[in-house]
Amino acid sequence: MVMPTVHLARDHEPHDVQQHLRAGRWRRVRRGVYVTDEPAATPGRRATTDDLARLEGLRRSSTSAYVVSHTSAAALWGLPLLRPSPSTHVTQSWLPNRRNGAGIVRHVTRLSEAETTLRHGHPVTTLERTAVDCAMALGLRGGLVVVDAALHAGADRAVMEATLAGLAGRRGVRAARTVLDLADDGAESPGESLTRLCLVQGGLPRPETQIAVDTHLGTVWGDLGWRRQRALVEYDGRTKYGAGGSVGADLLAERRREVALLEAGWQVLRVTAADLREAPATLVARARRLLGAP
Repeated sequence: MVMPTVHLARDHEPHDVQQHLRAGRWRRVRRGVYVTDEPAATPGRRATTDDLARLEGLRRSSTSAYVVSHTSAAALWGLPLLRPSPSTHVTQSWLPNRRNGAGIVRHVTRLSEAETTLRHGHPVTTLERTAVDCAMALGLRGGLVVVDAALHAGADRAVMEATLAGLAGRRGVRAARTVLDLADDGAESPGESLTRLCLVQGGLPRPETQIAVDTHLGTVWGDLGWRRQRALVEYDGRTKYGAGGSVGADLLAERRREVALLEAGWQVLRVTAADLREAPATLVARARRLLGAP
């Protein structure tokens, strides 16, 4: 992860700050904190950059001890968020008398040494504790996106289960257990996580992730599916095509891949963000037909 370049107003003359802002070189992320702008950045990338910049501003100005947590810790770990938070989240064992301004959400709890670490110079909750906090706070969809990504990044499921056991009775623990039960380390994108959730909530058998299929092109990996029915579900993300070359070449390669799967005797159902957002019931019905389920 490349951390953003952050500028504090206290380190610059006011007219210099205004000049950078007018020229579009800097962008304000909170009072007195600015970040070097990236005009070509996607909205998601920009939101993550802003969160990381706010963290750096806090690190340079805070006079009290804290640990970066919740969605801010997720950003620091490079985990995706369904809805990026405009606030900076930190955990402290007590509320300090002196606050650091608006936009900071302070969670008061005691963290063990095993639940904290350092990342990019910031004190932060561990990958496992970060995922648990997000699962407790973000609901089923948002929590699953984070926990899937944390498991994919190497988080220890047993540690997460033990953390939840130690938090029994707290608000959000029951919901977080549901998230962890549904979580799968094979999901490689938020879209894959949400597709799997949609299918399971629609009453279909839980699909397996990252299915290897032998074809004349070699081993082809499907996002998720059901081996017995030889059925695959592929999520088509917006950034999938054209990321490392031309869109036309990527589409041609994807078509060759799909033909190879069909020739190997597999059916393929393609899913887009619009399917999940606008017609989840239709998506479930399509998957039922694919499986031959009643």
